[in-house]
Amino acid sequence: MLRFLTAGESHGPALVTVVEGLPAGLEVSRDGIAAELARRRLGAGRGRRMQLEQDELELLGGVRFGRTLGSPVAVVIRNTEWPKWTEEMSPEPGRARREMTTPRPGHADLPGMLKYDSHDARDILERASARETAARTVAGYLAKRLLAALDVTVLSHVVAIGSVTARSTALPGPGDLATIDASPVRVFDSAHADAMLAEIEAAKEDRDTLGGVVEVLAYGVPPGLGSHVHHDRRLDARLAAALMSIPGIKGVEMGDGFAVAAKWGSSAHDEIYHEHGEFVRHTSRAGGTEGGISMGGLLRVRAAMKPISTVMRPLDTIDVTTKQPEKAFRERSDVCAVPAAGVVAEQMVAIVLAQEAQRKFGGDTVADMQAALEAYQRRIASF
Repeated sequence: MLRFLTAGESHGPALVTVVEGLPAGLEVSRDGIAAELARRRLGAGRGRRMQLEQDELELLGGVRFGRTLGSPVAVVIRNTEWPKWTEEMSPEPGRARREMTTPRPGHADLPGMLKYDSHDARDILERASARETAARTVAGYLAKRLLAALDVTVLSHVVAIGSVTARSTALPGPGDLATIDASPVRVFDSAHADAMLAEIEAAKEDRDTLGGVVEVLAYGVPPGLGSHVHHDRRLDARLAAALMSIPGIKGVEMGDGFAVAAKWGSSAHDEIYHEHGEFVRHTSRAGGTEGGISMGGLLRVRAAMKPISTVMRPLDTIDVTTKQPEKAFRERSDVCAVPAAGVVAEQMVAIVLAQEAQRKFGGDTVADMQAALEAYQRRIASF
């Protein structure tokens, strides 16, 4: 079953992704990975680093003539800024020219410094940086390719930025991704784009940051992914854990999530009908899962991102060496990364769905998985 590891630091020489467990015969390309990485850099409110990051790619193994071999896929994303950081991030014995001793509230700085007994926050922030999600994007792209072979499509859109929320109930479909990506805030309902942009500009003018909410939609999900029998096999639990692993994400809800808690039971669930020879739901309040198992069709999950912790008006902190009050240090930062967070959320949802699809329809080749899915679909069609 698909699993992956990433390695590397934000200002190190490269990020590395190793993806194991992909079936043989999956069509992938360097250009496809590059395009997905470019999507991760989308959106208004991003800092100068998005222009500096070039994401120079090299496929080291696992792919031959555009198809996976069944062996681990290894990809390197080289850091084009590395020459500026060779001294500060050197792996050779030595010391930093200036230790970063004033941890930033909201970051992993202080908890990590305490955990790993370091008085230099750079030992922590380099790996805790959201730059690591570029390496995850490689795994997410491969997961999406596997899902596409099973006729499953995953996309995301922005639901809210700061105080501005898109009120439309219309959901984007599988063919709407290009339209969403063309929006500077990746919002499907363009009527709210200007208000979101104005919110970002206002925060930038005030030297502050913004969070928001993204929604991930997966179309064509077969019923039966996940399981009710163990806590770590429940699909909704796995999705929540995957999304919460993204830096800055502080809340996850399936379907209508928290809004359902205010309803009476008679209006909170997705009633079941049998039409044209299949079981259907006319609503998606549960987000596409019941009892930790996919219902089939549309899966819908949202993630809430906090405002970015590095603000241009540094917050109060303590110098860990002198124990005196100070202002937190500053690194280059974005005003708003919500549009990009949606792209990363797609990757994490795709990885979980691909893993569960392999668990249910697993095989050594893509053709094996497709045949198993077709047999399963025939069985449930006669249920």
